[in-house]
Amino acid sequence: MGWQNEHSVLIGRLVELDRLTVVLDSAAAGLAGVALVGGDAGIGKTRLVTELGERAKAAGFAVLVGQCAELGDALPYLPLADALRSARGELRAAIDARPVLGRLLPGGTDLGPETTSGLTQQQLFGSMLGFLAAQPVLLILEDLHWADQSTRDLLVFLSRMLQTERVCLVGTYRTDDLHRRHPLRRVLAELKRLPSVTAVELSPLDRGEMADYLAALGGDDVQMISDVVDRAEGNPFYAEELLEAAIDGSMMTDGLASLLLSRAELLSDAAQRVLRGAAVAGRRVDHDLLREASGLDELAFEEAMREIVSRGLLRTNGEYGYAFRHALLQEAVYTDLLPGERTRMHSEFARLLTARKGAAAELAYHYLAGHDLAEALSASVEAGRRAERLGAPAEAHRHFEQALGLWDRVPDAERLAGTDHVRLALRTAAAAADMGDNHRAIAQAREIPPSAEVSERLAYYLYDSDDVPGAITAAEAAVAAAPSGTPVLARALATLSRALSWGARHAEVRPLADRALEVARATGASDAEKSATIMLASWAEYEGDLTRAEELFGSAAARDSGDLAMDLRAIFHYARIQFEHGSMAAAAVTADRGVRLARDAGLTWSTYGTDLRFLQFLIRYMAGEWAQAQETAAGFGTRVGKIPEAILSSFALFIEVAMGMPAVEERLTWLRPFWSDALVAYMSRGLAAEHALWRQEPELALEHATAVLDTMDAIDVGNIRISAIALWALADLGRTDGADELLARARRAARPGMGFEGRAWLARAEAEWHRAHGRADVEAWRAVVEAFDVGFAYEAARSRWRLAEALLASGERVAALKEWERAVEVAASLGARPLSAALAELGRRARFAPAQPGLLTGREREVLALVAEGLPNREIGERLFIAQKTVSVHVSNILGKLGVSSRTQAAAVARKDDLL
Repeated sequence: MGWQNEHSVLIGRLVELDRLTVVLDSAAAGLAGVALVGGDAGIGKTRLVTELGERAKAAGFAVLVGQCAELGDALPYLPLADALRSARGELRAAIDARPVLGRLLPGGTDLGPETTSGLTQQQLFGSMLGFLAAQPVLLILEDLHWADQSTRDLLVFLSRMLQTERVCLVGTYRTDDLHRRHPLRRVLAELKRLPSVTAVELSPLDRGEMADYLAALGGDDVQMISDVVDRAEGNPFYAEELLEAAIDGSMMTDGLASLLLSRAELLSDAAQRVLRGAAVAGRRVDHDLLREASGLDELAFEEAMREIVSRGLLRTNGEYGYAFRHALLQEAVYTDLLPGERTRMHSEFARLLTARKGAAAELAYHYLAGHDLAEALSASVEAGRRAERLGAPAEAHRHFEQALGLWDRVPDAERLAGTDHVRLALRTAAAAADMGDNHRAIAQAREIPPSAEVSERLAYYLYDSDDVPGAITAAEAAVAAAPSGTPVLARALATLSRALSWGARHAEVRPLADRALEVARATGASDAEKSATIMLASWAEYEGDLTRAEELFGSAAARDSGDLAMDLRAIFHYARIQFEHGSMAAAAVTADRGVRLARDAGLTWSTYGTDLRFLQFLIRYMAGEWAQAQETAAGFGTRVGKIPEAILSSFALFIEVAMGMPAVEERLTWLRPFWSDALVAYMSRGLAAEHALWRQEPELALEHATAVLDTMDAIDVGNIRISAIALWALADLGRTDGADELLARARRAARPGMGFEGRAWLARAEAEWHRAHGRADVEAWRAVVEAFDVGFAYEAARSRWRLAEALLASGERVAALKEWERAVEVAASLGARPLSAALAELGRRARFAPAQPGLLTGREREVLALVAEGLPNREIGERLFIAQKTVSVHVSNILGKLGVSSRTQAAAVARKDDLL
């Protein structure tokens, strides 16, 4: 009876359901959200999210539900695989387009060659994010208290990265299972701080709600309902069991476990045997597997199952299996097994799963529980390999560590594992590094007998942990121990050159990289070859040989090394150096190629995937392709919770500040808590300073710029740009104090090999220094224009604004007008409202010609007339039979062409200059 309540009327949870529905509605409107539903076992979490699922389906959402299992810690991404199985239509096509997701499904795509699981995890996470953007989706992950670490990591990633997708992510968990050191506790604490996360805690139902609930289940005896309410303590599942027992005439025993077992004890011996087998299998079990494990023939098994299902202990699950109605029931039956009985049944399941070539993680679980250590070792190693290829490094590490723990207890371990102890230990350390635990990777690498390969890996982990001296020592040991003319020597040399870069022994980098390149080519070590080439290119760039640097970066980017991370790194640096040298078109082609590679591989959110997207954005921004730049920036997100997200969000400020968009203030509010990070501060506070200058707040701009400079190393090339902005603020304030120091700082940060942009900003700092001292130096500003006028459309236009000012001050009115007109045209075409407004003000002061009617198209003049009437965009669209979005574009163009920043100002200029 109780098991039928999944589709009964929801009682006592309307407030909680309304809170979840708000998250769902926000997702439907394009603001993704996450809800975490906690409560004791049996309190009604599944019933609540089932109701939410019904509402979601009615609203046009695809509903995907995945469930963790108690052995989920051994099975990576179990709830995700469970959820993806039910995908249909567009979502199924979206999975097919992402092979890394297909690997999670039964009979899915081949796992492929063994690879670095940390990178594979990034691929999976990125692919999952892209998959969820396919259509409105409600993704429910149940019983997160049993989730594996990789699933927990995915939950955190999606909670942070989902922004404007129409996605509602809901997770449920048991609060009574979260002991003090439970790994989900930390995750929940982190997620609940995010503004996009709604936490819902289910408390016990009150007496009235419980009575209504029991009546809905068929209870019609007032005294019986009262007794059940007293005993159930507000827990709906417990109440169902008590009511069932009371209706059947059974005694209502003291504990829930005893009550559940009393139901099971009413079964026949055959049915009890089947139920115990199902409990050993887990919460869900395949029909054929359970029948074979029971030892019953087909007819007897079906009779036993009919008896079990009719009593509501198991229910059918999917096409070919069964599931316990509630996890508490499975736990009670499993706990009641005798030790010998439990061992024997685990062994039987292991035997059957081996014959069926079942999941290695399940095999390892059953073999270990069945005390077959030899098979447990073999299965653990295979489970680790599979977890690696699925992109689950934490689970790979767990399985490999388990195998290492069994190694000395099992004869002939090397044959069973298919590898030697050193190789397995290296793999364990690599899995630790891939899951972000470099300290554990270092500790495990140090436990392995030293060799060239071990020392090289140790050096790599130490360098990534910022222990440069330790990395150098380990890398030198690797070079000394590596046999001549081997791939290991090539990798050791490349790693040593990397460890020595930018330090006191920087002069040794080039000869080491040269030697690494020679050995790598001779031995076919493509990864070491690419790494050495990148180091040589970086050396050439540092030394100022830009032609050689670009050539080497291009060579590295042109070849496929088989290492996606290395390939993306090479493409990024090639695009970067092309950009810095002013080759905008070539840089755009290279960056686009890298972004496509990252997207197709599911690595959009990897380190270099993110860097390439920013570079692609910056190229479009600088080249004046602002429509495409805005499109890219839209994916950077505003609601940030971590430094990497804050860095990405800061990028969007370039376009938002330049266009004077209202989103600037909101974005800066979100970024303010992260200004302790140097890169976030450099970008977001530097742009906050520009924003303040456009708003005529030079004191605030100087405060921002000074704060950024205080955190920067004196030789950081970023000093040039921030010093130039600070000098702009001083000039606007009419102050000279500090100007000389700022210019000196900019000059000190300049270095050989600096790109066009760096040299242009240095010229800008020089020109602003003159302005701060009250001099309108024409030649200084002409140098700035020439420096930026190699593809930097906006910066060139902004510099022409100051050049026009300087020309006017020197009496060269005709030349000033020419520069002003060019700047006005570019600013209007870009929609750079603050610059347009500044140019309009300069034009009024100079008595240049007012805005010309011919500058506006016929449609723009129609829109302007309706703007002047005070109509909003929606009504203008209705009047002119055009889309509201099209109206918005026309309004932006009008503001830019008229050199104003608001609709009110546009209407005033239109009336004043007879444009209506």
